[in-house]
Amino acid sequence: MLYLLYEWLKDTDAGKWLNFLKYPTFRIVAAAMASLLIGMVVGPRLIEWLRFKQHGQSNVRADTPESHQKKKGTPTLGGTLILLGIFSGTILFADLHSRAVWVALWMTFGYAFIGFLDDWLKLSKRNSKGLPGRYKMSLQTLFYLVAIFGILTDWTQGAPQLLISTKLTIPFIPTHWANPDLGWAYVAFGWVVVVGTSNAVNITDGLDGLAIAPTMVAASTFAVLCYVAGTSVAVADIVHHDGVAKLVGVPLHEYLGIAPVDGGAELAVFCAAILGAGISFLWFNAYPASVFMGDVGSLALGGALGTLAMLSKNELTSAIIHAVFLAEILSVMLQVASFKSTGKRIFKMAPLHHHFELLGVAEPKIIVRFWIVSILCASLALASLKLR
Repeated sequence: MLYLLYEWLKDTDAGKWLNFLKYPTFRIVAAAMASLLIGMVVGPRLIEWLRFKQHGQSNVRADTPESHQKKKGTPTLGGTLILLGIFSGTILFADLHSRAVWVALWMTFGYAFIGFLDDWLKLSKRNSKGLPGRYKMSLQTLFYLVAIFGILTDWTQGAPQLLISTKLTIPFIPTHWANPDLGWAYVAFGWVVVVGTSNAVNITDGLDGLAIAPTMVAASTFAVLCYVAGTSVAVADIVHHDGVAKLVGVPLHEYLGIAPVDGGAELAVFCAAILGAGISFLWFNAYPASVFMGDVGSLALGGALGTLAMLSKNELTSAIIHAVFLAEILSVMLQVASFKSTGKRIFKMAPLHHHFELLGVAEPKIIVRFWIVSILCASLALASLKLR
């Protein structure tokens, strides 16, 4: 919104005072700060209102260790605080002409709607079942297909044309070495990335602060990846031609051997809004939590991260960035497969963080160690930029 104001006034005297808004680097920092401040101001009032509305209701899932029962009475739906920060930071500072920004917002708030239905059913029916899995998956698929065929497909050229590259970028390998093109099969592959990430974050959200910190780390990582892939900045490089070395300007994405991303700098603004909103939420969600994120937050954040993986062309690299989320959902899948096939369980309880709880590891220690693993994996993903 403020960027659009700058574009409207840039050729006037008043526009000179808003010149700083043309720089993505400023708007990235500003989006993070705005979403953080809004969350810190609104958070206490929202939590108090949620506590009043949900008084006497149990928001603790039944399939958790016995120690979690002491958390009964803690209000849920705290993810609405995160969503408010994301929306405010993005709308204020992103270039709203960017198609990528609207796809990210659509997926985030579409999946937030699914999470809200799930949370509302849990609260209104006073049980931990919520929205049946088949309905949840169907709605996730519906919102994804609308994003693909409604926003990311050009229908004006006769045959439909996807407005997103269907080529894959392989971690640690430059795009000019290997850049396989999936064609229309990319739509199915993208569905696995987005829906899988959304459900993985949802499963991870089982301890105070466990899901939000890796989400912030992932958003920060995507901010860097989106910016370098979407900026028009050129770097100096030496090119040898006919035995003569010349210093030439090379686009940053070409120099790093990654795929260019249309609207990448604006996606970095969206990532920054997630980071700021996440920090403000962690203030209230840190152990012992004053509020739970709820599915309205976890499904939305997972959808946002999965969408960022697609739009930034880091679908495979996201497996490294989201290693904590991936380990959590794989632990559930392996547990179910093992029990159905052999009648035996691999873990004491799935997802993985409950297994460590039942081994006697203190909840704060599990949380912080998962955070550390998330930071290490994000660092590895960023290192892939130069190791190409």
